[in-house]
Amino acid sequence: MKKLFALLMCASLMACDAATLQKAMDTVLATDTLSSVDIGNGLKQALELGVGEGAQKLSAANGFLNSPYKILLPAEVRQVTDKLKNVPGFNLVEDKMVNLLNAAAEDAAKSAKPIFVNAIKQMTFADATNILMGQNNAATSYLQRKTTEPLYAAFSPTVKTSLDRVNATDYWTKAVNAYNKIPFIQKANPDLQDYVTRQAMKGMFSMVENKEADIRTNVNARTTDLLKKVFAKQDN
Repeated sequence: MKKLFALLMCASLMACDAATLQKAMDTVLATDTLSSVDIGNGLKQALELGVGEGAQKLSAANGFLNSPYKILLPAEVRQVTDKLKNVPGFNLVEDKMVNLLNAAAEDAAKSAKPIFVNAIKQMTFADATNILMGQNNAATSYLQRKTTEPLYAAFSPTVKTSLDRVNATDYWTKAVNAYNKIPFIQKANPDLQDYVTRQAMKGMFSMVENKEADIRTNVNARTTDLLKKVFAKQDN
């Protein structure tokens, strides 16, 4: 709208030369003739870039562990590890469990990209224009609303496999058994699979959200013609 207003003022006041007027007209046409399909595909492409970047970074060695999305132990688990610090063989149980949980999330993140991308491709984007003109995380929020449940169903078994692969499940079983032998304590058996699944998904969505915000606010982050075309409409 800003460019359209400038174009009308330029034309009415004859303050622009022919080349400047033509450039303004081309810009208006380029941004005002977007179809919902263009907008939808542009938003999906932005989300796919966020997913790809997130999966690559978080699935690397120590990707979760050394990131802002590091998975810490839930409160009920810390109750166990605090008690075990004085039990021979388990004095470093908290540090080891944190390393194992993050290793499991990193392992699971390797298979996250196709799951997320498939979910993105399933999106209709009937309200694509509203998403484009919404908040900096509007597309990510839409993705979360539409895909969290199916993503959890697909991601949870992968996390379980990852927990088993890094021996987190076995180690935790031994830790809980040692803890449950302590007199006068409430028996513990928190669901690590559910916790790690939700934390890993939270980290992935946060990475997507950061990428979306970057594309929306940083022209240089728009690395394809489609992204440049679609998000130019948002800029106006």
